[in-house]
Amino acid sequence: MAQYGKPEFWEDRYQRDTDPFDWYQKYEGIKDIITQYINTSSTILNLGCGNSRMSEEMYEEGYENITNVDISPSVIKAMAEEYEEKCPNMKFQVADARALEFEESQFDVVIDKGTFDCILCGDRSGVNCSKTLENIYKVLNFSGIYICISYGVPDTREARFEGKDFNWKLTTHQVAKSTITANAIVKEADQNPKNYHYIYVLKKTA
Repeated sequence: MAQYGKPEFWEDRYQRDTDPFDWYQKYEGIKDIITQYINTSSTILNLGCGNSRMSEEMYEEGYENITNVDISPSVIKAMAEEYEEKCPNMKFQVADARALEFEESQFDVVIDKGTFDCILCGDRSGVNCSKTLENIYKVLNFSGIYICISYGVPDTREARFEGKDFNWKLTTHQVAKSTITANAIVKEADQNPKNYHYIYVLKKTA
């Protein structure tokens, strides 16, 4: 999994594999949770968009003010061309999560589906995760919300979001992986934390 932390891995992947792909969860599987924290007027930064269809599906439901960024120039070019007419108000931009070139307090919401996890896989993961969080915190407005969708269980993730310069209020949700249906009666043996994806919602507070 160490390759997931390397920008060159993603550039190579998106040059070779152009089919849409959603990591972890499709929008349908998480929208009941994330739409509790956003509205159609929210300015949204989709961090590490890849070639997921999540932004398109959100756009169709009225969330049109979305800026999609990824470290891979190839996927940003492809996505911009794909959605130029279909979703004309959406923006696409090459960006590094560790050094976001946006104004302070520019966004109401940052959504990250798997990007933080990828950074944790790479070299100097501790330093790079701290830089990523600092940049996310900077671009969020005074009451902004960071929504991090992750495979990491709370014991391995919640402490990562802490920092002396961060004032977050953290709420953690869990969503069954696709191998467990939402309406299934989950047996005690199936209540392993690794059978779920986690949605960490961090709201800036004064």
